[in-house]
Amino acid sequence: MTTRTLLRNGHVISMDPAIGDLPQGDVLVEDGGIVDVRPEISADAEVLDMTGRIVIPGFVDTHRHTWEAPIRGVAPDATLDDYFVDILDTFAPLYTPEDVYAANLAGALECLNAGITTLVDWSHINNTPDHPDAAIQGLAESGIRAQYAYGSANTSLADYWFESKIAIPADDVRRIRAQHFASDDGLLTMALATRGPGFCVNDVVASEWALARELGIPITVHVAMGRLAGRFGMVKQLHGMGLLGPDTTYVHCCYLSEEEWRMVADSGGTVSVAPQVELQMGHGWPPVMQAIEHGLRPSLSIDVVTTVPGDMFTQIRAAFGAERARVNADCWQANMPVPSTMLTARQMLEIATVNGAHVAGLEDRTGSLTPGKRADIVAIGATALNVAPVHDAAAAVTLCADVSNVDTVLVDGVIHKRDGTLLTDTGRALRLVSEARDRLLAAKEMKAPEGEKATA
Repeated sequence: MTTRTLLRNGHVISMDPAIGDLPQGDVLVEDGGIVDVRPEISADAEVLDMTGRIVIPGFVDTHRHTWEAPIRGVAPDATLDDYFVDILDTFAPLYTPEDVYAANLAGALECLNAGITTLVDWSHINNTPDHPDAAIQGLAESGIRAQYAYGSANTSLADYWFESKIAIPADDVRRIRAQHFASDDGLLTMALATRGPGFCVNDVVASEWALARELGIPITVHVAMGRLAGRFGMVKQLHGMGLLGPDTTYVHCCYLSEEEWRMVADSGGTVSVAPQVELQMGHGWPPVMQAIEHGLRPSLSIDVVTTVPGDMFTQIRAAFGAERARVNADCWQANMPVPSTMLTARQMLEIATVNGAHVAGLEDRTGSLTPGKRADIVAIGATALNVAPVHDAAAAVTLCADVSNVDTVLVDGVIHKRDGTLLTDTGRALRLVSEARDRLLAAKEMKAPEGEKATA
């Protein structure tokens, strides 16, 4: 039976150059796909009145460690060095599969509530074979579109992050691929979250890249961030090993050399930037314009809610403000006018939507309101005091709106949020993630040396 939904009379920002912006437009959804976007559509369909709302493609988060939802805000002042010790060496070894399930369910619902319809779940918490199954179950139950990126275990900082000789277990990755991702056409798809050179010995790096390519799944890796990885020359090392390719997303990229930027671009690689984390934790300046200047289409990501907010509005403004601040300062110092290539508010919306879909390898199905793509659609309320009156709809989304203005969210045509309320049992998700928090804190207390327990 065909199901149709008509989003009527919204200010449509399609992010499709052939369609453009429609100050008064309709979007027709049929069986989960977009079939028409025009100023006025007549159809026998369930009507969602979008009057007073800005209708956009859903945001795409191209790198989030979703498993950290139960320890949200636990490291507000952390540097990247602190994070490795306080999170990866302290909390990560304590995680049970139940904790991961609760985290991914609550974390994915957090995304949907904030208008993020596609998520790359960088899941380096596979301490047992049950952990990835639990992570995938949480994503699936939320209804989000997600790329599950299978990562390493995290039971020892020394074993997994200092010239690690332990490869991601190939047999379990093959099991997960066969059991959960036999098709690449579903809401959930698969990637491999690798640590890369410097963090691993070359034999491990080569084996993990080979595994991903054997299974036909993309690769995502952190590079060129902070005091340690900023000096590894990771992309140059990968190039020397003959491993660069269009199937790889490079996360952060704050300290890539000019040579490495060219290597990424020439190989067809993609880039994910996590601006708030990079500024706050010491990774380096978010390299949004550097990526653009090298012909790349950068995307945005949240990274860790242990330390930063989990919404795309924060990332958009962090990237926009940081990049313009950097250029303004350079131009002031040189006593010259700012260039015409300064980032714009409109560009930031493109980076947060269609660029994100490109980086996640899903541009054929999401990222713009294009007939033939799946219906991942968000409506932003434009009549609230922090948004109205609207002069520039794209700027209203990128520079004025926040999570409270996310009115309606559809993924694959299914309505997940309506009139500002998630249509799911959020109470259960909150209970489970709170129970996971309590269990993890108790386990941390038990693990702490006697002298530290009173202050743990």
